[in-house]
Amino acid sequence: MCANFKPVTRVQVHKLQLPDVPFDYLEEVYPAYNLPLLFKSEYGLEWRSVMFGLVPKWAQDKSSAKRTYNARNETLFEKPSFQEAAFKGKFGVIPVTEFYEAKYIDGKAQRWGVRRKDGQGFFIAAIYEICKINDEVIRSASMITMDAIDHPMMKEFHEPGNIKRSVIVIPHERLDEWLSVGPANFKSFIEGFPVEEFECSHVPKPKVETPQLNFFD
Repeated sequence: MCANFKPVTRVQVHKLQLPDVPFDYLEEVYPAYNLPLLFKSEYGLEWRSVMFGLVPKWAQDKSSAKRTYNARNETLFEKPSFQEAAFKGKFGVIPVTEFYEAKYIDGKAQRWGVRRKDGQGFFIAAIYEICKINDEVIRSASMITMDAIDHPMMKEFHEPGNIKRSVIVIPHERLDEWLSVGPANFKSFIEGFPVEEFECSHVPKPKVETPQLNFFD
């Protein structure tokens, strides 16, 4: 499942006709790093800097972020970490340039990137939360995932076996609908992204090591 990605660039934000992002953010994100989240409030589209990995309201520290960066859509309303945010309809998007997955070649995991063919940024469905721990306000979010065993591209990633997962890409034309969706209509967005609009390739890991990148050869 996706544990590393490149957020949307400021040029892509402009081309998508989105509001400017009012804060700096990293070129690559890993669990427990901050990322730009887009959501809809009573004032319209808004950006927030949030932690990658949802921290539930009952958490006593932020360590859960390294385990909750992906949220299965099938159990959003059952898992204690996500169910309160899900029932309250706290859905947003994480706009990205590309995301990375493991592809096994000769038994070894390689880092592959998935991106749009036209170079546009795209929206990954997310669930977000806000909590307070020891007087610190923590905003956090997780990518929502789906089964990908039948997806032409995503079924090639992850460990060998019959468990394959994919992020959920929200079509550009359905962004406003998604950002206003409630729990009752949530399932209408659970579908694989159109493979003809995307491409993937091997992307060697950067020189900076992280626990996630140590997974790749």
